[in-house]
Amino acid sequence: MIVLVPVYRPGDRLPRLVDDLTTALPAAHVLIVDDGSGPTAAGVLAAARDRGATVLRRRVNRGKGVVLKTGFRYVSRHHPGRDVVCVDADGQHLIPDVVRVADRMRETGALTLGVRRFDGEVPLRSRFGNVLTRAAFHLATGRRVQDTQTGLRAYPAGLLGWLRTVPGERFEYEMNVLLHASRAGRPIEQVPIVTHYQGGSSHFSSLADSARIYGPLVRFAAARLLAPGRDSGDPAPAEVTSSRPTPATRTP
Repeated sequence: MIVLVPVYRPGDRLPRLVDDLTTALPAAHVLIVDDGSGPTAAGVLAAARDRGATVLRRRVNRGKGVVLKTGFRYVSRHHPGRDVVCVDADGQHLIPDVVRVADRMRETGALTLGVRRFDGEVPLRSRFGNVLTRAAFHLATGRRVQDTQTGLRAYPAGLLGWLRTVPGERFEYEMNVLLHASRAGRPIEQVPIVTHYQGGSSHFSSLADSARIYGPLVRFAAARLLAPGRDSGDPAPAEVTSSRPTPATRTP
């Protein structure tokens, strides 16, 4: 398995994250893809490399979607046949949750999300944003996904080629993955994880990135509303669940 960590201006916790991941997943290899952080990130990236990670650096900042697809391309070329689990570098994902999501993907062979519970000390903006996007996603697809913006995702090796064809260069890419997976009838597994926030670590631009995310949702919802007879989706997940299409919408 490859643990893909997209980074932009990474903090000092990155080398420790590499250590923790390799300890918890000894058979995995950590791949870090830097999104044009510039020379100021050289030291922390070198420290991560010294701990055994492969580090790829893009010269220009292009966005998370480009970075993820860069990683998928590298894995397909240099580690064919290996599954990928994507982990954010901002400290939100606890190592035991990373392991649980990876294990669930291996058990099911399906795209698997680590879905945050959004309880406890969660910023109001994040809590409200999740409720809104969750409802919009259900309207657009008829599928129930508890956390459409989670960065903790596991993908079987067979999906890497398809993932590189999904449109999107920035934060909208991860939403597009779920929308296109739903349209194609692909199962989406969901594993509840702890919500663990690190203040000031996000590079999400509220206005610009929200517009990019909601644009595809609006288009998908409009298309669905014009196509009567679509299914109403699956029940919301409990402890460990999946979101799968009904036989009427499953593709061959």
